[in-house]
Amino acid sequence: MPLTQLDYLRTKSSVDCDTLDASVAAELGPFVDCTSNQAIAAAELLHTKHATLIASSASLAASLAPQYPDTTPASLTVELLMISLSLLIAPHISGRLHTQTNPHHSFSTPKTIANAHRIVALYAHLDPRITRERVCVKIPATWEGLQACRVLEAEGIATLATTLFTLEQAVLAAEVGCSYIAPYVNRLAVHFTPGLVDEMPGFGVCVAAQRYFRKWGYRTQCLPASLVSTAEVLRLAGADHITVAPPLLRGLAAAVWEEGSGVVSDFEAAEAEGLEIEKIVLDEEGFRMGVNRSRGGVDAGKLVEAINIFSEMQEKLEAIAAEALAKLDRDRTANSRGEITG
Repeated sequence: MPLTQLDYLRTKSSVDCDTLDASVAAELGPFVDCTSNQAIAAAELLHTKHATLIASSASLAASLAPQYPDTTPASLTVELLMISLSLLIAPHISGRLHTQTNPHHSFSTPKTIANAHRIVALYAHLDPRITRERVCVKIPATWEGLQACRVLEAEGIATLATTLFTLEQAVLAAEVGCSYIAPYVNRLAVHFTPGLVDEMPGFGVCVAAQRYFRKWGYRTQCLPASLVSTAEVLRLAGADHITVAPPLLRGLAAAVWEEGSGVVSDFEAAEAEGLEIEKIVLDEEGFRMGVNRSRGGVDAGKLVEAINIFSEMQEKLEAIAAEALAKLDRDRTANSRGEITG
């Protein structure tokens, strides 16, 4: 059989699935890791096939709520739903399941740490076979979020610095010991606004970060994300990991890889140039200034936009959870009265 573009990509990078649809993982796997976030979860939970899962997660959240007084039953339900969807994909991956913290905590180190601890505990509660070694907690790459990563990695909890657009974020992520970074090639909004194009995509930070890590001996792996075409994916062949959404996975699986096509990845091109890689030292002021000034402030705007979008998606998920919790309360009240609800 001819080599497909997806086959070729797998010879260059660890390929992760960017979905919570288990049927995609079964169809196009196996994959190494599985990533997710509030937007992916919201899209998946709109399917009526998950009505029973939503109800059961709300019921479990209600029973577990006394153990987790630092969060709301609705937020707890959302975490259980995201984890449960990841567990459906677990048989099709060999690596880690990535679950994102509540984006409302993006600027709170203590709340992010508590959220990460809860995610790991909920994985173990739902499936004891999923040890913390198979879990990765995704955390927005703010100063506060990266300080949380420092604590969590020291405890043996793998972290991924997400919503990453600048080299400063990447450097600090390596310094605090993050297992992965996810540089966003395109602003997150392109996935929600038809016709929107990112005029300043972030291919450069993917290459610069991975070369920096290898030059200076960091174990952090580069995992490009937010890709919108198969051409973009192939342009980043050679990244440590790469996460690919279902439409692009199908496009790659359907296309034959033509050896000698002249396609050269950005990583190969950068190695051929042999540019010097200087060590970067950042304190809090240097980090914040670097992020805010990156490409004239464009990247800081992308970071804020991404956190806002994920926060909106979190609120949509909590609304779904709140509705399920309210129905649970109504059913319990009706049952106590001997009534039947529809």
